Amino acid sequence: MAEAGPPHMSPDEFREAAGRIADWVASYMERVEEFPVMSRARPGEVFSSLPEAPPEGPEPLDAVMADLEKLILPGLTHWQSPSFFGYFPANATGPAMLADMVASGLGVQGMLWSTSPACTEVETRVLDWLAGMLGLPERFDSRTGIGGGVIQGTASEATLVALVAARARALRNDPDVDHSAPFGVYTSTQAHSSIVKGASIAGLGADAVRLIEVDERLAMRPDALAEAIARDRAAGRRPLFVCATVGTTSSAAIDPVRPIGELCRRENLWLHVDAAYAGAMCVCPEYRWIIDGVEHADSFVFNPHKWLLTNFDCSAFWVADRADLLGALSITPEYLRNAASDAGAVIDYRDWQIPLGRRFRSLKLWFVIRHYGVEGLREFIRHHLGLAELFESLVRSDERFEICAPRTTSLVCFRLRAGDEPSRELLRRLNESGAMFLTHTTLPDPGAPGVDRYTLRMAIGAVRTQEQHIRAAWRRMQETATEVLAG
Repeated sequence: MAEAGPPHMSPDEFREAAGRIADWVASYMERVEEFPVMSRARPGEVFSSLPEAPPEGPEPLDAVMADLEKLILPGLTHWQSPSFFGYFPANATGPAMLADMVASGLGVQGMLWSTSPACTEVETRVLDWLAGMLGLPERFDSRTGIGGGVIQGTASEATLVALVAARARALRNDPDVDHSAPFGVYTSTQAHSSIVKGASIAGLGADAVRLIEVDERLAMRPDALAEAIARDRAAGRRPLFVCATVGTTSSAAIDPVRPIGELCRRENLWLHVDAAYAGAMCVCPEYRWIIDGVEHADSFVFNPHKWLLTNFDCSAFWVADRADLLGALSITPEYLRNAASDAGAVIDYRDWQIPLGRRFRSLKLWFVIRHYGVEGLREFIRHHLGLAELFESLVRSDERFEICAPRTTSLVCFRLRAGDEPSRELLRRLNESGAMFLTHTTLPDPGAPGVDRYTLRMAIGAVRTQEQHIRAAWRRMQETATEVLAG
């Protein structure tokens, strides 16, 4: 006689435990300001606090929750703190958390339409909603039957998918060219490292990537791009792919999409627009100038999980022609064949991404958009842009500080005029205080060509950040700067 197996939670037990977990998460959100924003854990501290061997028998939830408080929380940097200003935001909100819980409970594996039709069709619909909310051109809408959107894990994954599709299209459209000729990939010196990584993974090689010079606003120069493409053609390389960044990681610079796109059309190159962070601004019509010319793009990505109130991971990726993805990524073994797919009547999102399996991530967007409404999302973005304008004005009011890059989003780049080392020490003291968390970068010094200067990044975007948090952060920055400059 077979054994009964391990003890599972009954529905009543799950209901009670889920209520306790929900209460704990709600409590965490209420007290998140009580914790040092940046974790003070030392390397290996959390690891060594955990038992070397797993428990042989079941442990009560009380014990797990006690260790969550005692061992896990001290090892976290609190991204949901209103004083988290590092990197870019990673928003977590009630509606998205609830949707994650529902998706986990349903346990759907949405690799094919047939494995759960609602998982596919909700995703298709909300990506069409989102495209309309951003003002993307009709060519990205699934209802054209040509383009469409899909949720990837991250913008880095989307870049890799776009590179693979671009390569497959080039090989398919130019069967008679010399396939031994190396490809060329082009992006600005300020672009995300995922471009180089993606080129390596896609088999193009890191040396295929050409980093294009930027102008005084740290945006890609179309004339320098054209020169690089011409040089590569003359040297026997095959220009393939251009990534225009709308909101670079270091400074949120905005590459000029229209002239870059027009050049790509003339040269028959794939244009990918990476708006991972700044794309959220486009829900506000007055900020859609940042993607002017996007109608020339072959693909476009932005991350709702950064600045649009949707929990990680949720990266929205659109293509103008889904056939480019299918031609690169579609493989159908017998065990995945089914009547709906064979008839071409449905979308199978496993053909739009690198992995086969996929979660029901669209529920997060569906919950978030319905909870806040489009206007609520616009208010959220405008609120942070207003706070960034306030912080920039405070920095400019103190002659010891300087702004290092034009502000186009809710990211403010600044430093101490005294130089790199005082700026570095300022950041160290601010983060170690626990009162806030910022990150740094290096940016070109317009007064000294070829010289990069240490720069602090104040990325305003956490869900709970209000004016009082900006002013409190600025007061501490001024006080700490006084200490640093006094030696």
